Formats: sequence, structure tokens, C-alpha cells
Amino acid sequence: MSAPRLRATPLPGIGVQYDLVTREHRHLSVVAHRDGARTVNVYRADDPDSCAHSLRLAAAEAGALIDALMPSHHSPSLLYTTDLGLVAERIEVSATSRWNGRLLGETCMRTETGASIVAVLRRAEAIPSPAPDFRLVGGDTLIVIGTREGVDAAAAILGQE
Repeated sequence: MSAPRLRATPLPGIGVQYDLVTREHRHLSVVAHRDGARTVNVYRADDPDSCAHSLRLAAAEAGALIDALMPSHHSPSLLYTTDLGLVAERIEVSATSRWNGRLLGETCMRTETGASIVAVLRRAEAIPSPAPDFRLVGGDTLIVIGTREGVDAAAAILGQE
């Protein structure tokens, strides 16, 4: 079976429309709006130029759908994965976490898991490369990079109550 062909058409002032014809000869399109929203269109089987259904998704909804369609992972917190076996993932520190109010260095994260915390997102602020004396707060979102196993172990440590 040949690879599916995806045709991109610029829509000035709107975004880009991506058209795909499936192996069952069904026409689908996705309009990627400039604001991050997406419109998914499914065309009629008997008339591939007539839209049978159109669904508009907010940017977050489109992201959730992309996560569901990706066969390589099933985590909505996954930011990135590489062929080298490294992943970047968001892990939240809950208010009930044993690490709430404690220093990052106390987690022994890199020693215990091999994963690195490369940034902390706190409210509207991003703190890159937090030092071991950085104090964690419930609600912080940590950006963790490592192997799948290392990031999973980091999530287990950070989830401890």
C-alpha cells in the first residue's frame, strides 16, 4: 500500500487546509486555523466534494485528539519523543505531594531515575534549569526529560504523598 498523500492549501487570513484521501477513498480535511483551533471535515462517500460533517475543535481539544491518534504514546502530558528513546513530559506536583514545599535536590531525581528536570512552570512563569535549592510548590508543572522508564520513575517519585 502506498503512503497516503496529504495536500496542503494555504488559506490566507485563516490558516492551512490539509486534505487526505484514505485507502477507502474517503475525503477528509483539517483546517489548521491561525489561533490554534482546528476544523475537521468529513466528506460524503457518494460525493467527495460535499461535506457530510464538520467539527470545530479548540486548540486544547485538537491537542487531545492528536494525543489519542498518536500510536507511540497514550499520555496527554507527553511533550516530545525522539528516535533516540528520550521523552519530554510534563509532571505536576500536587498540593498533597510530599515534595510540596521541599527542595528539588531532596528528590534525588537525576540520581534515582536518570531523568532531568529542565524547567518548572509556575502560574504564568517558566523557570528554566532549576537548581537543587529550588523550592517546589503544589501546582508546579515540571518538564522532565529522560528515557521512558526514567520519566515514569520520576512521575512515581513526584506523585508520592
